[in-house]
Amino acid sequence: MRIAVTGVNGQLGSDVIKLLLSCDSDISVVPITRKECDLISLESVRRFFNSIEFDVLINCAAYTNVEKAEVDADHCFLINSKSSYELSSICKAKGARFVHISTDYVFDGKQRTPYTETDSPAPLNVYGASKLMGESLARTECDDTLILRVASLFGEKGASGKGGNFITTILRHAREKGKLSVVNDQWMSPTWTGDVAKMILALLDKKAPAGIYHAVNSGVASWFDLASYACQLADVSVDITPVSSTVYPTIATRPAYSVLDNSKLQSIIGNIDSWQDAFRSYMRRSLVLQDL
Repeated sequence: MRIAVTGVNGQLGSDVIKLLLSCDSDISVVPITRKECDLISLESVRRFFNSIEFDVLINCAAYTNVEKAEVDADHCFLINSKSSYELSSICKAKGARFVHISTDYVFDGKQRTPYTETDSPAPLNVYGASKLMGESLARTECDDTLILRVASLFGEKGASGKGGNFITTILRHAREKGKLSVVNDQWMSPTWTGDVAKMILALLDKKAPAGIYHAVNSGVASWFDLASYACQLADVSVDITPVSSTVYPTIATRPAYSVLDNSKLQSIIGNIDSWQDAFRSYMRRSLVLQDL
């Protein structure tokens, strides 16, 4: 199997590449960086991808700056929606499987039970709307498309354009200040990129049916829960105060509850670790304790 991967320098893409290269199987990998193909140029996308051969394309490249997207909508939609269409169209022409990464932010957060793949999306911000359009365009154009909705990612590489991830930021501030105020009224599914990489490979290995999958670690947490757990594992003495999200006003509106139900994915690939177990694995592998 020949697998092409975009966004390999990003938080998720770097873990996907790492896992694929470690596989003791007949897999060849085509890592694609922005230098090889800039998704901003659709003509460049067509020219590059038509020049290479692959059986699967995993699209980890994305515009992920939720705040900036509100004032940079054209750029956001170009990368998250239009390029998704182009890539899915190329996969269709080549008879390749398309794996596209989406987000929990396609939901409005008004319900209080985990969202399933059949629940109706209603994004609250530009980023969520761009990812939802990307889902729709990809599935419409290429029948053999896997959409993986992820959420609240943490990984070794850190989020591109965000200066790291939530965990590294929290631990750094905890050590420097000894006191933190963290939002406790936004609930989500914290997810390790190392586990998402495993989920992708498992779906491919099992030849899972095309469609949407919620690819998240099991369980529910607020940002306050995640921060508290990080400091506990890192043995950092800090005073953490839970606060309302209104204390930290943002340009983009975020869903108050975007927890995803991963039971559909579990029915295909088996048990998925809790976010706490995933977090411990991430801490061990990233050596974040020593780095900070």
